[in-house]
Amino acid sequence: MDKDRIEGAAHQAKGAVKEGIGKVTGDAKLRAEGNAEKNAGKIQNAVGGVKDAVRDAVKP
Repeated sequence: MDKDRIEGAAHQAKGAVKEGIGKVTGDAKLRAEGNAEKNAGKIQNAVGGVKDAVRDAVKP
């Protein structure tokens, strides 16, 4: 498993928490930051998945 997948999942979780706190408190800025971090984590996770797929395809 690529480190990008692990870090991406962590960012997704952290972003989801921020977004949830922003919703509960009515803080639009925190909600937006959480959403942005969650989406960045999804992208990073996807990059890690591609790296894993390439690595698996290259193995003999």
